[in-house]
Amino acid sequence: MTSDTRPSKLLVAAFAVTAIVAACSSSGGGSATTAPSAAAPSASASEAAPSASASVEASASASAAAGGTIKLALATGALGKFITDGTGKTLYMFTPDDGQAAPTCNDQCAANWPALTAAAASDVTVGDGLDQSKIKLEDRADGTKQVVYGDYPLYYFAKDTAAGQTNGQGVGSKWYVVGGDGEPIKG
Repeated sequence: MTSDTRPSKLLVAAFAVTAIVAACSSSGGGSATTAPSAAAPSASASEAAPSASASVEASASASAAAGGTIKLALATGALGKFITDGTGKTLYMFTPDDGQAAPTCNDQCAANWPALTAAAASDVTVGDGLDQSKIKLEDRADGTKQVVYGDYPLYYFAKDTAAGQTNGQGVGSKWYVVGGDGEPIKG
């Protein structure tokens, strides 16, 4: 998964097919109100947890918008050592993102699982036990760039309201904390 901005013929074709499918399947015969993702379809609201807190999304976006440095660290808890942001908020991976060209949690899903975003990969630093070479960015459907550690885009969970909480672990059997090796911790 890379953030290469050169369009490929396959990507353009996938976008066109997705747009046609979205237009044909929209309710009431009207046009779709959001642009479809060029990769896999967005996760449905049923895959996301109910009602999100805007504070996590606002803090994630504020760091990126301000051009500030985002620090990733390892926290230790009942699940072992897992990745958090610099304030100790837990970060998660989404199993449907595996092997996709872009993050798949968009729209209502992203309201419940806000993406960790940054303006540039150089804005992201890592602490002890993490590997800076595993950091990259991927383009999101909304035009922002999502931080990826290893192979997985990173997300917050809106119901984690304090540092160290892992309320999103195992939700829908699709959301997991990420270890320092970049792999999901499913235990």
